[in-house]
Amino acid sequence: MTTEHPRTLAVTQHRFGAPEVLHLEEHPRPTPAPGEILLRVRAAGVNTVDLLVRSGTAPLYGNPPFTLGRDVSGTVEAVAEDVTRLRPGDEVFGKIDAGGYATHVTAPATHFAPKPAPLDHIHAAAAPTATLTAWQALIDIAQVGPGTRVLIHAAAGGVGHVAVQLAKAEGAHVVATARADRHDFLRDLGADELVDYTTTDFTDAVHDMDVALDLIGGDYGPRTLNTLRPGGLLISAIPGDLGLAPEDVEARGMRFTVVQAEPSGERLAKIAALLASNRIRIHVEAALPLAEAAKAHELGEAGHAKGKLVLVLPD
Repeated sequence: MTTEHPRTLAVTQHRFGAPEVLHLEEHPRPTPAPGEILLRVRAAGVNTVDLLVRSGTAPLYGNPPFTLGRDVSGTVEAVAEDVTRLRPGDEVFGKIDAGGYATHVTAPATHFAPKPAPLDHIHAAAAPTATLTAWQALIDIAQVGPGTRVLIHAAAGGVGHVAVQLAKAEGAHVVATARADRHDFLRDLGADELVDYTTTDFTDAVHDMDVALDLIGGDYGPRTLNTLRPGGLLISAIPGDLGLAPEDVEARGMRFTVVQAEPSGERLAKIAALLASNRIRIHVEAALPLAEAAKAHELGEAGHAKGKLVLVLPD
């Protein structure tokens, strides 16, 4: 008599390419290594980096096959012997290195925090990368506070709509760039001034900013320098497409840094309090079944989604 080994469903790709390279497959269920948990994933967030890795534009995982997915929310199913801070049955959310587009995934316990009780798994899974990026940029690096003038590009997107709220929660004055049909959405989140980049050159409309968060890359970096006051800080979340050199910024009497969201259950625990109190709201534009991961990527590449896209795992 043979014993059937537990299986997991995962969206796997065997080559780089368009969204249709994503396929739902069965794989052996992973076992947590020391320091890790086994998570029964209930929902997985879709991030821009997933699209870039899938296409081969940013081959962060080497060559396929692999499973994408860095943002997850779910229930702890098992823990390694040395893990004491989490137990089976705990509902948690977190940012992991890869593999979230699956019914089960293993990752370090330190990457997770308790899921905010008021949030369902869909909204919790949408939160980690967006909130960690915004937190590290605006709180850890820029230390924004009352009266700080903050410019946020791509403000209606996943990171952007969180950054608007986080900056406002700290008392900052927020200027946001977005298409006109996103302005009501951003006003509701607290943006003080809005610029429609399709009709207005933001460098003509925005001046004397203390901090600018570039979530677009390319020529946005050097153009954004024209909006900063002397000594102002430009933060780029697009490390592969900066559009400028740090020494160019320094030569103009301004500061520059790059932010890359690092997994941190400790930071997520602080962010969870803001999510639970509704001081930060996560907008989910669409939640699709895991089997429709390719469609989610198509929506992401279209570039018109407000907030986040999420994959929902089967029961």
